[in-house]
Amino acid sequence: MTLTDRRAREVRGAPPHGLVTPRPPSHRPRSRAHSVTVRALGPVALLALWWVASATGLLTPDVLASPPQVIDAIGELWGNGQLPDALATSLTRSGLGLALGLVTGLILGITTGFTRLGDELLDSSLQTLRTIPFLSLVPLFMVWFGINETAKILLIAVATTFPMYVSTSSGVRNTDRKLVEAMRSFGMSRLGIVREAVLPGALPSLLAGLRLSMTLSVIALIAAEEINATAGIGYLMSQAQSYARTDILAVCILVYGLLGLIADAVVRLLERGLMPWRRAGQGGVR
Repeated sequence: MTLTDRRAREVRGAPPHGLVTPRPPSHRPRSRAHSVTVRALGPVALLALWWVASATGLLTPDVLASPPQVIDAIGELWGNGQLPDALATSLTRSGLGLALGLVTGLILGITTGFTRLGDELLDSSLQTLRTIPFLSLVPLFMVWFGINETAKILLIAVATTFPMYVSTSSGVRNTDRKLVEAMRSFGMSRLGIVREAVLPGALPSLLAGLRLSMTLSVIALIAAEEINATAGIGYLMSQAQSYARTDILAVCILVYGLLGLIADAVVRLLERGLMPWRRAGQGGVR
């Protein structure tokens, strides 16, 4: 191609020979109903597979109860009041332990992420404790606190503290130092800087830590309710195991799964309310 032809193509707005006109990525917004339908495909497929396997005899009741049997068990447990009482007990344990763990992790994360002295004094010890599996603490907690509610709540608190601590500390460390120094130069106190600059800047990390902590609170609840529980979902599971009631075992497993799903949905709602710009910026790859 001669220089004259190339200039002629540039005048007409056509790209040079051998090149492709760049096109910005297009994003077609999806309706809420479409998104919910796509998300529901996986659980519905698993439920259908379970139903077919039970109906064809691949899954016998002594291995896993069928969906109709599980539905009947839910009606039985709800009718006699066992399921509502167990849910209330388990949610109370999980909620108290989660709240204690979140507050502890948040305070420790701000202390080590915002102050050099706190980082030097606490971080290495906390990182060492973080590597200890919380399940290994069950016998020790039984010795220290007995088999009452205190041991169960503290076990959940320990399990949820460290994800919140790591996320908070990382988010605080990534705060714009120029902004912090500017606020200090205007005479703002440390507490004011943390409230007005550090925590808003670390919000994505805080929500990530909250999501991990809420998920772990359900896992820790299962372990905590193995400590000689006399009430709660774990108690229902132990009773069902004694009588080989796979339908009630399936109900308890589904309840634990729903608790984890609800916890994740709560964090998603918080993200939409506290960080609306993140949702607006998700228009890339679909």
